[in-house]
Formats: sequence, C-alpha cells, structure tokens
Amino acid sequence: MGYNPRDYPPVAVTVDVVALTIRDRRLNVLIVERGVQPYLGHWALPGGFVRPDENLDDAAVRELGEETGLGIRPAHLEQLGSYGTPERDPRMRVVSIAYLAFGPDLPDPMAGSDAAEAVWHPVDDLPPLAFDHERILNDGIERARSKLEYTPLATAFLPGTFTVSELRLIYESVWGTALHAGNFHRKVLSVPGFVEGTGETTQTGGPKGGPRAKLYTAGDAKLLHPALLRPSREEEIR
Repeated sequence: MGYNPRDYPPVAVTVDVVALTIRDRRLNVLIVERGVQPYLGHWALPGGFVRPDENLDDAAVRELGEETGLGIRPAHLEQLGSYGTPERDPRMRVVSIAYLAFGPDLPDPMAGSDAAEAVWHPVDDLPPLAFDHERILNDGIERARSKLEYTPLATAFLPGTFTVSELRLIYESVWGTALHAGNFHRKVLSVPGFVEGTGETTQTGGPKGGPRAKLYTAGDAKLLHPALLRPSREEEIR
C-alpha cells in the first residue's frame, strides 16, 4: 500500500520567541501587535511558521527579524520548551517551539511581516497576549530568573565591560527585588570564574563623589558555584 499524506491530519510547527532586555532598570519583553487573523489586533510574542528548508534556531532568528526589524542575533538564544495543546491555535493543530533570547541594549523594533506594531514592554505591566503566549512568557521569565542563580547569564545583558553595580541592577531587574549592594559585591567576587577584573576603572566616580568603580568582564565559568540564590530561594533552603 502506498503512503498518502492526505490520510493524516495536518500539523504545523511554529517558533515563538521570548526576547528580553533591560530598559530603564526594568525587565522588558518584545511583543508585536498582530496584523492578521487569528487574533487580529491582539498582542503576541514574535514568531511564525517554520519553513520546510530551515532548522528551528534559524527560524527563530528569522521570525524575530522579520516581525520586529531587529537585524542582529541576540547575545543569547536557547530553546525554552515545546507547546502543543490541541486547541492552542484556532487554525489547525500547531506545535510551537519556544525560544528564550537575551541581549544588552537591543534597539527599538520596527514592525514588519504580519506584525502591525512591535514594542519593548515591561513584563510587569503587559496587555493580554494572544494564543497561549502568557504561559510561554511566564515560563521564559522563570527560566531567566533561575538561570541567573546558577549560570553567568546575567552578563549577556551587559556590554563587554561593566561594574559590579551594573551587574547587580541586572539581577534586581530580572528578579524584581532589591539586593544589598555590599552583600552582592562580596558574593559575586567569591564565585570563581564569574567575572574577571580588567585592571581599569570608570572614568568618573559615583554620583556622590565616591571613588571610581572597577571594571570587569565576563569570566570563563559555565556554572556558578556557589550559586547566587534569589532572596526568596535562600529562605526556602534555610
């Protein structure tokens, strides 16, 4: 007996991207206003259908560029998870592979493809999202928060050189909580390979005339040991 693809229900594969950056000391996610049905006029994560001739990573980067005009590859891109609830898309059975992306000072987006508008938006004040994108976004934020505990991923939000205070602001923005400056500084420098001193300092001192801050760059550590736990997690472990 021959194989007839029409004997099987159609299934499509898409990619959705949770792209995060820090703006005005707040964690922001990239969202687009849909210019086509379904969910015309609703906000959503950037994404779309995977082409037959491309792999998943390339599809995520392409969709991010086509829908938002971001012509750069994010500093960090990883698969977040797969989402395949049968009714998640009203058009047909669609399985989505979600990606998590980070980058420092990512540029203002420009809508394109099937997006009517694209904006960076604080994650703590978002409009309702189409499809199951709220669930995907929440999973992405939790992944980012967890990875900052055990990996040096926070440096992906920063330029090549940075101060420990700038690194602390990344943790505060992603975790959504204030951290004790002195304790954070001590913990960061106690983790082997997390950051490396450059031997240089900032050109000016602090806002109150303090000394110039030392500059650091990302070290070669892949995992942080000891980990930098969120304040709530520290209480749980105790």
